[in-house]
Amino acid sequence: MSESAAPTAAIPQSDPHTIAARRDALVAGLAHATGDTLHDAALAVLAECGVDAKRSALQELLAAVAAGHHAPNAASGVRAGPDTPGRPARPALVPPKALKQRRLGSAEGRAALLHAVAHIEFNAINLALDAVQRFTGLPPEYYADWLSVADDEARHFELLTGRLQELGFAYGDFPAHDGLWQMARVSADAPLVRMALVPRLLEARGLDVTPPMMARLIHVGDQRSADCLAVILAEEVRHVAIGSRWYAYLCDAAGLEPQAHFARLLSERAPGAVRSPLNEQARLLAGFSESELQELTRAGTERESGTPNTRGH
Repeated sequence: MSESAAPTAAIPQSDPHTIAARRDALVAGLAHATGDTLHDAALAVLAECGVDAKRSALQELLAAVAAGHHAPNAASGVRAGPDTPGRPARPALVPPKALKQRRLGSAEGRAALLHAVAHIEFNAINLALDAVQRFTGLPPEYYADWLSVADDEARHFELLTGRLQELGFAYGDFPAHDGLWQMARVSADAPLVRMALVPRLLEARGLDVTPPMMARLIHVGDQRSADCLAVILAEEVRHVAIGSRWYAYLCDAAGLEPQAHFARLLSERAPGAVRSPLNEQARLLAGFSESELQELTRAGTERESGTPNTRGH
């Protein structure tokens, strides 16, 4: 497919004040809500298969929560969830190694890269919704945070699919893999594990790889696509910070030392998943400590060299 005419619409910029106001409205709605319908309501959105249907259902859920129509279950627990979330028939899902590497010099190559990121954002909507529907008995701020994240991820997905359309492509035109949701299965047993392995591992990896992707796009003259990724990167720092905050909260409640337990979880549940180099500046803003970054850098270096990391045992 050929690249369409140069777009004229401005890339919508991240607005922290608007995001904070939306999150505060969710907290206020949860504070005076009654009943315990929040989890089932989030599950219903998670189960929606169509892209447009899921986005519409999410906006309806956010409005209902802000209006005080859904409260979380106050009893601490873990609910069952779907083995597979609602998603459209396309893209076709293949093993990661089966995905074709494309050069960025063509519109198709750049579209393939943006499609991969859009697929990550679509999965991130589902992951945020699952963090709401699966875990009960947490503070209202927890649910407001992850509903706010789902809202952000939906905007990111829309931003990227809009850029794909400008390049002459659509979501579903390229195959994708299911690695992100695999981590949801690995971390389904406890919110502490979920906070460690999704925002602090998977989403934090996005902080590392996005700046090099932006540089590659700029190198081939695609500033507009790089600008889309810049908007997403700024908001993903907040998402990882939310995960870090709730991870620390849950460790404190369980009497666990956060850094040592994070290393243990990585070793037991995601061995070899840490890669280097790290975006240290973004990770510090997202709640990682200097000593954590040193340990993660060491783990990533050991992975690259083939040296086993036994520090998490």
